[in-house]
Amino acid sequence: MGQKRNPLGFRLGTTQGHYSRWFEQPKMYSEGLQEDQKIQNCIKNYIQKNGKASPGVEGIARIEIQKRIDLIQIIIHMGFQKFLIENRPRGIEELQRNVQKELNFENRKLNIAITRITKPYGNSKILAEFIAGQLKNRVAFRKAMKKAIELTEQADTKGIQIQIAGRIDGKEIARIEWIREGRVPLQTIRAKMDYCAYTVRTIYGVLGIKIWIFTGEE
Repeated sequence: MGQKRNPLGFRLGTTQGHYSRWFEQPKMYSEGLQEDQKIQNCIKNYIQKNGKASPGVEGIARIEIQKRIDLIQIIIHMGFQKFLIENRPRGIEELQRNVQKELNFENRKLNIAITRITKPYGNSKILAEFIAGQLKNRVAFRKAMKKAIELTEQADTKGIQIQIAGRIDGKEIARIEWIREGRVPLQTIRAKMDYCAYTVRTIYGVLGIKIWIFTGEE
C-alpha cells in the first residue's frame, strides 16, 4: 500500500493537510480546480522569467491557496529565488498585478505572501530540481543521487529515498534505479513524508524522478 498511493494523500487529515483550501458548489468544482492550476502556472512562469536562478529552476517548494468569498490568499514557499525577497514590496506587487491581469478576478481581492525556507534541500521539490539539473548536464545518475543525499543530510532529515526511471544514461532499455538512506516508513500514517514526482527532459528522452523524504513523526 505504501508504494501504490501518493504519500501526501495517504496522510491527509492526520499529519498533513491540503495545499489548496476552499469550498465550492459541486457544479463549480472543476472551475475552481482549473483556477488553482492557472494560478500556479502563472506564478511559476513569472518566476522562471524574472528570477535569478538558472533556466528551468523555479526554487518553489509549494504554493498554498486559500479562497474566501472576497479574498484569495496565496502563500509561496521558496528556496533560492531572491528577487522577490530582496525587493519584497516591488516584487510582490508586480507579481500580484501579473496574476490579476492573467486571471481577471472579479469582486475578489488577491493577496500574495512569500515565505523563505531555511533548509531548501530538505524539500523534495527543490531536491528533484537539483537532480534534474545534474542529469541534464550529463552527470552520472548515481553521482547525482549520492550528492542529493549529502545535501539532504545537512537539512537534518530522518531518511530519504530517490528513484529514477527511464532511459538512464541513454541506454536503449528503460529501467528503474533507486537509492535509500535512513528510515523511510511509507506505511506509517503518523510519519511525516515529503513526496515529489518530477519529470525531466534529457537528450535521450524523458526521465521520471520520485523522492520520498522522512522528516519525523507526530
